[in-house]
Amino acid sequence: MGIPKAQHPPPPQLLFLILLSCPWIQGTDPDPTLATPPASQTLASPSLPRATEPGTGPLTTAVTPKWGRGAGPTAPELLTPPPGTTAPPLSGPASPGPPLRPEGGEEETTTTIITTTTVTTTVTSPVLCNNNISEGEGHVESPDLGSSTSHTVGPLDCTYSIHVYPGYGIEIQVQMLNLSREEELLVLAGGGAPGLPPRLLANSSMLGEGQVLRSPTNRLLLHFQSPRVPRGSGFRIHYQAYLLSCGFPPRPAHGDVSVTDLHPGGTATFHCDSGYRLQGEETLICLNSTRPAWSGEPPSCIGESPATVASCGGTIHNATLGRIVSPEPGGAAGPNLTCRWVIEAAEGRRLHLHFERVSLDEDNDRLMVRSGGSPLSPVIYDSDMDDVPERGLISDAQSLYVELLSETPANPLLLSLRFEAFEEDRCFAPFLAHGNVTTTDPEYRPGALATFSCLPGYALEPPGPPNAIECVDPTEPHWNDTEPACKAMCGGELSEPAGVVLSPDWPQSYSPGQDCVWGLHVQEEKRILLQVEILNVREGDMLTLFDGDGPSARVLAQLRGPQPRRRLLSSGPDLTLQFQAPPGPPNPGLGQGFVLHFKEVPRNDTCPELPPPEWGWRTASHGDLIRGTVLTYQCEPGYELLGSDILTCQWDLSWSAAPPACQKIMTCADPGEITNGHRTTSDAGFPVGSHVQYRCLSGYSLEGAAVLTCYSRDTGTPKWSDRVPKCALKYEPCLNPGVPENGYQTLYKHHYQAGESLRFFCYEGFELIGEVTITCIPGHPSQWTSQPPLCKVTQTTDPSRQLESGNLALAILLPLGLVIVLGSGVYIYYTKLQGKSLFGFSGSHSYSPITVESDFSNPLYEAGDTREYEVSI
Repeated sequence: MGIPKAQHPPPPQLLFLILLSCPWIQGTDPDPTLATPPASQTLASPSLPRATEPGTGPLTTAVTPKWGRGAGPTAPELLTPPPGTTAPPLSGPASPGPPLRPEGGEEETTTTIITTTTVTTTVTSPVLCNNNISEGEGHVESPDLGSSTSHTVGPLDCTYSIHVYPGYGIEIQVQMLNLSREEELLVLAGGGAPGLPPRLLANSSMLGEGQVLRSPTNRLLLHFQSPRVPRGSGFRIHYQAYLLSCGFPPRPAHGDVSVTDLHPGGTATFHCDSGYRLQGEETLICLNSTRPAWSGEPPSCIGESPATVASCGGTIHNATLGRIVSPEPGGAAGPNLTCRWVIEAAEGRRLHLHFERVSLDEDNDRLMVRSGGSPLSPVIYDSDMDDVPERGLISDAQSLYVELLSETPANPLLLSLRFEAFEEDRCFAPFLAHGNVTTTDPEYRPGALATFSCLPGYALEPPGPPNAIECVDPTEPHWNDTEPACKAMCGGELSEPAGVVLSPDWPQSYSPGQDCVWGLHVQEEKRILLQVEILNVREGDMLTLFDGDGPSARVLAQLRGPQPRRRLLSSGPDLTLQFQAPPGPPNPGLGQGFVLHFKEVPRNDTCPELPPPEWGWRTASHGDLIRGTVLTYQCEPGYELLGSDILTCQWDLSWSAAPPACQKIMTCADPGEITNGHRTTSDAGFPVGSHVQYRCLSGYSLEGAAVLTCYSRDTGTPKWSDRVPKCALKYEPCLNPGVPENGYQTLYKHHYQAGESLRFFCYEGFELIGEVTITCIPGHPSQWTSQPPLCKVTQTTDPSRQLESGNLALAILLPLGLVIVLGSGVYIYYTKLQGKSLFGFSGSHSYSPITVESDFSNPLYEAGDTREYEVSI
């Protein structure tokens, strides 16, 4: 018979073209994209282009994108056989093995028919649904949310990029969130500067319905991934732009800062206290950028802080600048003091002594100053005879001798003398307490001018010009006039947009018999916000605030005695303050006085704007900060809130508390103690890197990690390296109960732990009496559940049962014998008597070939074999 020819498989190129021509083959576009919706279009469920729908590709394999998780993909990458090449055969049943060869000679021939089967591998590539959004407000929804016509049948990989103008951030609110465990939604803030990677704000496990997140930059990314067909209702997120602001600039030490606005374009102005000068820019501007920032580093206040001598007497060598103050009362000398100070300057210098604060008892205190270094030097000041010199004192030599005598004074002693050394050919440096001095020559040579100005709340005394003095006479330099003084006045008219009201003679105590009236006036369309910083007046004294121009206006508040800090707001542009202190002896036990700050604010019935905390955000219950508005503060993951998380705009348009701050969490929570054990810690506060080691009491064993370590996480709070272990009770093992006679046991060993089991078996001919398996029960000591079994000899058969079995055998064998006898008789009859054969056998026969066919109905592999065999018997 003929042998069929082997069939050759079609070339792979032909198969590839045939598959591409099929209308149901999709997903072969090498670069699927999704167009960005126009600006006027409302963002909704994006329709998926046909090129991105999942389908079957001929021998295609999806490649994991290289952009990683958290950034937007560009396009899927598919590995396809290049044109003009042959794909290698697939391994497995679809690839035929080597051809079969006959093991014998040429007499036996085997023909193999090769059937080529095309294997179609179904690979579902991710559906890309990217959008670039530039609107200021809108919604972002998952691709299949509420879409009855969506044909999404495969995994999703969606990136939504939201952009707003520089100087604005993006706030999102999760309105609906229903994701499966396999789906992931990431919220990332775009880098604040070119080249900076996005920063993770939250993932699916951190998000919840109603939650609000803020991006501190003008770009925000939403990355949604679903490895299979989404089954949940997805998500819906509302977004809107909000105006970013600069952080409040730090207040310099020995100075202060005033801010006009924290938003772009606002300014911050710095100034220093008396005796200090500003190092750095005096004014900074909030610049508009991706993340607004101040135009420079905040300045600092530096200066030569005078050395202060508070001891009762002493010698100061090489004196340059310093102070002598009265010693603390109640010392070793008691109420009686006799203090002598000697101030010595360097050779060729003289000393200037300025009387900053002097309060002496006329009858019991005396202060004398001598120009020289001994008690015999000439006296240039005696408090019993002279008034306090406003210009101070200048020594004729390089030394000054100061002597203070106090004998049981009725009033407290106050003394502060400022000394400064200067060259003989120059004027001394003028000093103005609570004010500033500017000069044309810092060396104060002859011809130099010094101009004076007071700090807010103080006024020059004597008032009016001239407020400048000149260093004259080159032969003997001196100032042509006395230095003015800055004093807190009793009353006055103030029309500045911001300022300070001080009690008379502040920081010294005010004297009795005061009746002071201050009038505060701002622009007509404004009103006045008054901040009570310090208020500590005597009993019987009172500070009254009138909501208008003059004491005839409505009383806004009456303040008496010590008061905490508070804020008050006028209804119009005028506010009147009246302070009354009846005549009488002062009470030395109190630090009397007050400090009130005021500024003009818009007349809009709103609380002042508060900036969001760094590393956090705030949400307001109302669009405008009107009375009753509630601000809720939250921190980013990994940060904790310091302060109150809820602030309320009160009736006086002040906030109920200071704004909180967000601080990085650098500690783990206390893991706790363990029962029947104890622990040792490397640090009681559990900071990052600290260790906690657990140990168990005697008779107990530790289950779990013995040492826990606190480690930091980028997007969450610090966490312990493992769970807290437990102390389990130790049990004594059970002893082997022994092997039964004529039997054996499995897992033979000397000791068995609690919970282990032991099985017993008997040899053939013996039967087991008792429990086959016994278990070790924990205890002290541990015990077996029962006694070990026994192996006994199997009992002999009963005679009556033997008789019954014999009868059964006879009943079976007797009919069988009869059948054999009858069969033998029939055979002999036919063969011997009739001479015929019972079976029609012949001596030689011719056999035809036997054809064996095998047919395999396999969709992936089909082959037919035709073989010829000769069967001989």
